[in-house]
Amino acid sequence: MKLFDGLSRFQPQMLGVLRIITALQFIEHGSQKLFNFPVSAEAHALTGLTTTAGIIEFAGGILLALGLLTRPVAFLLAGEMAIAYFMAHFPRDFFPINNNGDVAISFCFIFLYLVFAGAGAFALDNRRNA
Repeated sequence: MKLFDGLSRFQPQMLGVLRIITALQFIEHGSQKLFNFPVSAEAHALTGLTTTAGIIEFAGGILLALGLLTRPVAFLLAGEMAIAYFMAHFPRDFFPINNNGDVAISFCFIFLYLVFAGAGAFALDNRRNA
């Protein structure tokens, strides 16, 4: 359709925006686990598993926001979200809308997409490869 033909030239920039916005949201998940910021009504108990997840989410989110080591970091984060879904959400109910796992699924598949698509624009990976 002619109306949308010109939009393809902005694909690298929009991929970069998707990566950055998703990473900033993911950093919040890690910072809430580790520092209770933003403040949650239910503070997470820092067990070994929660601490590990918080570190992966916080550090991985920062690396992804910067676009540094995007593909391997995105692969790690996609795996973490798959594990989180099946350990924490799926046992509650089969349907993601009922088990509150829809965010974990969305993160998982966005990260998996980044493994294949790369960082897009605005990434430090682009400077390393230049």
